[in-house]
Amino acid sequence: MDNLLVIGIILAMMIVLLLAGLYIHSVLLASGIIGLILLEGFGILPGLLGNEPFNRVASYTLTTIPLFVLMAQFILQSGLVQDIFYMVHKVSKGKNSLLGVLTLIIGGLLGAVSGSGTATSASLGQVAIPELRKHGYSAPLAGAVAASGGSLSGIIPPSIILILYGVATETPVGSLFVGAFIPGILTMLVFIAVMLVYFQLGKKKQQATQEEVTEDAAAEEKVPVLRLIIASIIAVAIVFIIFGGIYSGVFTPTEAGAVGAFVGLIAAFLLGKVNFAFFKTSLIETVKLTGMVMIIMIGAQIFGRFVSLSLLPRRLIEWIEPIMDTPALVLIAISIVLFIMFMFIEGAAVILMSIPVLLPIIVELQVDVLWFGVFVAVICTIGLITPPVGLSVYAVAGVSGISSGSIFRLTTVFALVAMVVVTGLMIAFPGLATWLPNSM
Repeated sequence: MDNLLVIGIILAMMIVLLLAGLYIHSVLLASGIIGLILLEGFGILPGLLGNEPFNRVASYTLTTIPLFVLMAQFILQSGLVQDIFYMVHKVSKGKNSLLGVLTLIIGGLLGAVSGSGTATSASLGQVAIPELRKHGYSAPLAGAVAASGGSLSGIIPPSIILILYGVATETPVGSLFVGAFIPGILTMLVFIAVMLVYFQLGKKKQQATQEEVTEDAAAEEKVPVLRLIIASIIAVAIVFIIFGGIYSGVFTPTEAGAVGAFVGLIAAFLLGKVNFAFFKTSLIETVKLTGMVMIIMIGAQIFGRFVSLSLLPRRLIEWIEPIMDTPALVLIAISIVLFIMFMFIEGAAVILMSIPVLLPIIVELQVDVLWFGVFVAVICTIGLITPPVGLSVYAVAGVSGISSGSIFRLTTVFALVAMVVVTGLMIAFPGLATWLPNSM
């Protein structure tokens, strides 16, 4: 059967299956197997479905994922997030706009120690939104701040997206982590700027609620000073250990995950949160998330084999050959396609299903593969807050009771501004992602 016809059939089937509500790993697996049968016949399946799926996920590099997820769960279950936000609330008392700024910064820091946008967004939704509401933020804006802060885990290392990209392209994960630092900070600053504009525009409408702040703040439960000191030291230590250890070469990203998980456990012990329920919840959530990623990777591997045999990357290069002499135009087109994909499909799946198609184009353009990984992570971060599948927004809406539609109306603006500013600057100044790794 003609390759173009097979590609058309498979793409149409994928759209139908996604619209029918099937899980993305099932869609990738079914599409890949049927596509391969149409191209090569049934004879290809025994070798493809034998040991290859196991070999794909039995990777030393992929052990980074469960280790960082376990670290995130230890930190979340220890109550460290609530303690940090209590301090943020005290520092910003009387300065309502500062509370939103610090919430986004906390979101970035939590992303730096968790790598899970959904978990970070849910935590901020539980802890930050009540305080933001008391300090004059509308419900949609408070939800948008929490969701945007949580989404930063897509770009702030250690990002699961960067780990998967590194595995798929054989790019050093440590270099990706370091390269993502400056674009991650830049994305955070863009979110802060948009938040401040929205807060100032809505300030007059919220003035009536300001009188309630003092009473509410006075009535809240006080956290012991010793606990706050321990929480502060632990938070700084975890970030320092991960970034300092990887950047200095003391340990690899995988070892950083193991050390971080150990420090997270020590943190929970010092804060008096270690018990049977603590271990049960942490381990169950770690297994759930890790299992989801591994299943997606198996499906994406089969789909990637189909993409390679269908010669789709070569045909795409032929189609865009008229603009290949202008790499910026190609990158803009790729960023728009990825932006749309991240709007509809979970981030890890997008990385694993798109990289086999896009990597040959990037190599042909002679674009730095490390730079492109950071570029994709920025777009993934933006995709976490865009409809219809903005996972960070749904996490916040689920724990706060705020309508996801009202949050999406604001986060879409956050996303579009970040898309234009951050990706535009990265295309214009590639050194934003490559300077730090090159200096290691």
